[in-house]
Amino acid sequence: MIRPVHPSDNAAICRIYNHYVLHTVVSFEEEAVAPEEMVRRIESVAAAGLPWLVLEEEGRLVGYAYATPWKTRRGYRYAVESSVYLEAPAGGKGYGSRLYAELLAELRRRPLRTVIGGIALPNEASVRLHEKLGFRKVAHFERVGWKCGRWVDVGYWQLSLSEGERPPES
Repeated sequence: MIRPVHPSDNAAICRIYNHYVLHTVVSFEEEAVAPEEMVRRIESVAAAGLPWLVLEEEGRLVGYAYATPWKTRRGYRYAVESSVYLEAPAGGKGYGSRLYAELLAELRRRPLRTVIGGIALPNEASVRLHEKLGFRKVAHFERVGWKCGRWVDVGYWQLSLSEGERPPES
């Protein structure tokens, strides 16, 4: 089941996210995120009018996806950055595709033009997921992050949510 996030999902979200923070280069954060901080992040996404979705399997939260503003300057108001995380045992079941597709559907209901996904590289699974959903690679930055004792490249994939030369109505 996919549903909107509740602030009370904070501990489950931290359980999923902190695995990536503490053991992978997927996130460039280096310290575990506290549940109170996760509530602040959830509220920040809601205040921006953007979606944060969670996926449950048999009553257990196993993944989530959300969007944040791409940049803070007003001229970027039609662009967002997306994030999707699954707990490790949930991988390979199609949950990431379902969750991300629902996030994109929610984003298309808003006056947005572009969604951008950043990927720490290499990450074949994430690249496949983005490209399956229609994203195309638009940038590759070499050795821009340091984590787990090594330099990490970051790529950016972009998906147009709307067409045309004029911005969507807000």
